[in-house]
Amino acid sequence: MRIYVGNLPFSVNDSELESVFSEHGAVQSAQVIIDRDTGRSRGFGFVEMADSEARTAIEQLNGKDMGGRPLVVNEARERQPRGGGGGGGYRGGGGGGRW
Repeated sequence: MRIYVGNLPFSVNDSELESVFSEHGAVQSAQVIIDRDTGRSRGFGFVEMADSEARTAIEQLNGKDMGGRPLVVNEARERQPRGGGGGGGYRGGGGGGRW
């Protein structure tokens, strides 16, 4: 199961995130999401664990203090497809009136 972990302290790295969750079972992967432009943590990440262990970790860690911040831990939702294209623009239009 893929777990969303939000409200992470910005100093947390992948191995620290893995360490916190490994207390509740085997961690398949742990990743803190990094901002492309700044190279800094975005304050959230994802952990993958077996379903039963993941449910236990969610129950035990949601709201737990980490670096002075209460963690938000829940089952990750599938990413919604982003809407494509811009909008706006002037389409021109009929007129058709007589002067």
